[in-house]
Amino acid sequence: MDHNKDLFDGVVLFCTVVEQEGMSAAAKLLGHTPSHVSKEIGRLEARLGARLLNRTTRRISLTESGRIYYENARRIVDDARAVQNRLHSIGDRPFGELRMSVPVVFAHGWLNDRLPEFLQRYPEVDLNIDISERRADMIGEGIDLLVRIGDLPPSDLIARELFRTQGLTLASPAYLKRNGTPRHPDDLKGHQLIDFSFHGATQNWTYPGPDGEAIAVPIAPRIRCNDGHTEKVLALAGRGITRLPQLSCQTELDAGALVAILPDFSPPSIGVHVIYASRDNLPAKTRAMIDFLVEMSG
Repeated sequence: MDHNKDLFDGVVLFCTVVEQEGMSAAAKLLGHTPSHVSKEIGRLEARLGARLLNRTTRRISLTESGRIYYENARRIVDDARAVQNRLHSIGDRPFGELRMSVPVVFAHGWLNDRLPEFLQRYPEVDLNIDISERRADMIGEGIDLLVRIGDLPPSDLIARELFRTQGLTLASPAYLKRNGTPRHPDDLKGHQLIDFSFHGATQNWTYPGPDGEAIAVPIAPRIRCNDGHTEKVLALAGRGITRLPQLSCQTELDAGALVAILPDFSPPSIGVHVIYASRDNLPAKTRAMIDFLVEMSG
C-alpha cells in the first residue's frame, strides 16, 4: 500500500480552480496569491505525472487527465465535507460505544445502582464495561476511561478524584461470636484471614499505630483471592476476617451482616479516581460519563 503523505495535497485547491474557472478567482476565494495557486497546481501535476490544466493568458481548460482527476477528486472532497458537517451537527451530543474498566468492588458496591440513570440520560451511548482487577492498558486497548481505587502510580494520564472511601477490617457477627473480636492488630494472628491477592501474595497487613508508626502484622491467610466480591461473600458466610473499602460493603454494614473491627486502628481514607487520556478533544461520550460520575459522587 502506498502511504504517500502528500496524497491529498492540492486536491481542494485544484477543484476550486476548476470551479472558479481560473487561478486568480480561486486564489481570491481561498486567500492565496495567484502565484501560490499556480505553484501548488504545478506540484500536484508533478506528483501525479500528468498535466491537468491547459493554461492560456485568459483562461484554463481541463485536459483529459484533468477531467478524470476532477470528477473523482470532487467526490472525495464532497465526502470529506459531508463527514465534517456530520461531526459538526453532532457537536457535543454523546454517542457511540464507551469503553470502561472498573474494579469489581466499585462496580458492585457503587456503580451498578447508578448505571440505569446514565443509560436513560444518554440513549445514544453504548457501554462496554470491563469489571475486573486486572491492569488494563488504556491506550493500547482503546479504553475511554478507568476507575481505580487507592494510590496511583506516576502516569501521563489525567486522574480526577471522585470521592474517598475508608478501608475497613470486617467480619460477620457469627464469626466474631465463635472466635472473639480482635482489639489490636496483633490479635489477628490467631484468626482466619481472607486476603486480597493480585500482584503477588501479601506478607503483612499494616495499620497506623497510636504513636504514628505503622503496625505490620505478618499474616498467613486461609484464603487468598483477587476478587473483592468473593472476599465479602466469604466474610458474610463467617469464613474469616477480611479488609475491604467501605464503598463495597456499606449495605451489609447498615444491615449488621458485617461488623467493622479495630476502629482505633483505621487507616487513612483512600481515593477513588476516574482516569482518562487527555483533556484535549475529549469525546462527548467520555465527558458525559466523567461528569455523571462526579455528579453521582457529590
